[in-house]
Amino acid sequence: MLVTAGLEGVRSILLFGYHGKLIKLAGGIFHTHNHLADARLEILTAHCAIAGLPTPSLKQLFACDTTEAAYQKLRELGKDWVTQVYGAIAATIDRRCQEYIRKHGEKEVLVGSVLFSGEREIILASDNGQGLLELV
Repeated sequence: MLVTAGLEGVRSILLFGYHGKLIKLAGGIFHTHNHLADARLEILTAHCAIAGLPTPSLKQLFACDTTEAAYQKLRELGKDWVTQVYGAIAATIDRRCQEYIRKHGEKEVLVGSVLFSGEREIILASDNGQGLLELV
């Protein structure tokens, strides 16, 4: 879909979706059905480690059954962690999608993302996503 949009001349794409699905894009997994590939908790835990979350918390997040449970646990650790970690994830989603379109479609497309929780509340929008939202 991303490459086809670029080939059709779309100049920008705003991805608006559930964090547990879009997080796969941050890991370079573009065929997101769970029977093809799954590394959601690994991607989340890696971003948390880069952000400096303490090892005991990393272990707790990684042991969660779902990304939603891990997100809720991260929320318990404080809003700053959610903002820092999901901000990095959203920026990575944008960058990886733009690179994917460039590589497979040889087109430049601005990609932004807005991630929401299982409760349908917006977690955050990437910088690109926020810019695209302001155009709507």
